[in-house]
Parts: sequence; structure tokens; C-alpha cells
Amino acid sequence: MTPPRRTQKQRRDQAEAALLAAAAELVVEQGVRSLTLARVGERAGYSRGIIAHHFGSKQVLLELLARTAQAGFVPGLADLPPGLDRLLRLIDGYIGELGQVGAAHHAFLLLWAEAPTMPELAPIFRERDESFRADLRVDVAAGIADGTIRDDLAPEEVAPAIVGQLRGIGLQRLLDPPAVDTERLRRSVTEQWRRALATPSARQP
Repeated sequence: MTPPRRTQKQRRDQAEAALLAAAAELVVEQGVRSLTLARVGERAGYSRGIIAHHFGSKQVLLELLARTAQAGFVPGLADLPPGLDRLLRLIDGYIGELGQVGAAHHAFLLLWAEAPTMPELAPIFRERDESFRADLRVDVAAGIADGTIRDDLAPEEVAPAIVGQLRGIGLQRLLDPPAVDTERLRRSVTEQWRRALATPSARQP
């Protein structure tokens, strides 16, 4: 039986996924400064015209790579209401996922580390970090409102502290995987944040 022909959207989505995967691999192997649209197309098996049609510029490619690499990194959170439980699940899940991180998130962390010294990356990762912090601020504010998080804490101070710790653990894991046992660390870090944030009545797991 002849398989059904793919639609134009299916072909476009498949090409885009292949090109992003190739870009992530090249960033991991050779660094962002060596990344070009031509090399991405060659790695993915597409012509330069196709990759230019999909992205137009290296800047657009990097922006999409940053967004897709981070989207849904911790599964199972979308249907949870904001608050202490969702925040702690995010911390636990994020560190757990670092133990099996693929090329896309590996590339994200490398790009994030380069962003302060690369003007073309800085705006992308300022926006990505602010989006991450905004989600955390919502969780902290919701927890304060429902009485599970201490009301003497400020969401705008807690959020960057959590982002900094999680991103830092990720970079350490990339640099020296045997030194960062994510399965042990996820439990201890999550518990540290539970004790730091939760009101006495909410400190039991």
C-alpha cells in the first residue's frame, strides 16, 4: 500500500525539525561562532536555498533554536495550577532532565553561557530568562496568596535565584557529568527550596 503523500505543512515541519537538530549538533560540536546557515543545511542534507527560506538569517535560526530547546523541558507542568507544588515539581524535574539532556538543550545552555559576550545572542536570552523568571514569580505569588509560601518573601527576588541555580547546575553537568549526580541533587535541591519557601504547615512533602 502506497503511503499517503505528506502535506506541505508536514514537509515544512519535518525540514524545520531536521535543520534545528543539525544546528544544535553543530553548536555542541563546534561552538556558536562557527555556526552558519550553509553548515546547518549541509549537516541536515538540505540546500542553502531551503534553509534560507525557513529562517532567512542566522539570528532567526538562533532565536527559534533557543525557544524550541527550552519549550516543554520539564513535562507534566502545563495542567498544574501555579503555586508551591508546581514550583517544586519544576525544580525537581529540571534537574532530573539535566541527567539525560539531549543536543538541543545542551546547545541552549552553551548559547546561554555565551550570550553576555555576544550582542546577537544577548536579547534572545534576556527574553528567555525573563520568561522563565515570570513563570516562577507567578508560582511564588500564588503560593503566598494561598498560604503555602511565606509572605515575607519577594517573588522578584526568589525567581532569579532559582533560575541562576538551575542554569548553573546545568552548565556544571555539561562540563563534568560525573561530578554532578542529578538524581541525588534533584532531591536535595528541591528539599532546600521547600524549607526556604514553605510556611510551617506546607513543609511536609
